[in-house]
Amino acid sequence: MSISGAAVGSGRNIRRAVEFGKTHVVKPKGKHQATIVWLHGLGDVGSSWSQMFETLPLPNIKWICPTAPSQPVSLFGGMPATAWFDVVGISENGPDDMEGLDVAAAHVANLLVNEPADIKLGVGGFSMGAATSLYSATCFALGKYGNGNPYPINLSAVIGLSGWLPCAKTLVGKLEEEQIKERAASLPIVVCHGKSDDVVPFKFGEKSSEALLSNGFKKVTFKPYSALGHYTIPQEMDELCAWLTSTLGLEG
Repeated sequence: MSISGAAVGSGRNIRRAVEFGKTHVVKPKGKHQATIVWLHGLGDVGSSWSQMFETLPLPNIKWICPTAPSQPVSLFGGMPATAWFDVVGISENGPDDMEGLDVAAAHVANLLVNEPADIKLGVGGFSMGAATSLYSATCFALGKYGNGNPYPINLSAVIGLSGWLPCAKTLVGKLEEEQIKERAASLPIVVCHGKSDDVVPFKFGEKSSEALLSNGFKKVTFKPYSALGHYTIPQEMDELCAWLTSTLGLEG
């Protein structure tokens, strides 16, 4: 499934260069054990999330919260907004903005590539940021971006809140090589979605987790929330903290 994209400036030779906004960093308050890049949703900024991460009981995690480029968004009739890639609207069969996804995923990897070797690396996000995170998970498993360039980092955790998996249908048959299978099977992923989400419908989160599982991502956890809309709630964040502590072996 996808939220169809690539209508504005999507041609390989006409996509303008994008300029990313301000990156906010939340330093670990305890021993540094993991670094996670967190990606905001459409029209948002990195500081919206960094302020919340300051309050979470996860002293061993360094959070990097970048801000997406401001670029024309087809969903808004071509008006600019902070967006990791272009989107047209809700569709299970629409095209994905592959070039935009690759640019965003590469930016995430570049933010992590110079972290110390003993630090576990992760990527997470909300809505469009979740889509970019789940796309990054497929790039890690395949060992390359959609454009064929090598994916440079080793992921230990991926989080998708209220989002979807881009390029789900094109995954079929691509994860057959043994090394790719091993990377997919070993990567912990948590997908959370509210049943009352009126922006990215619940079925997108549910089908995304099913698509990951059916393509060999064996460590996928799907968490539905009955009364949750397109936002986060304390219960969801508490369970995310517990999942990260367990998955990354944090000392607390």
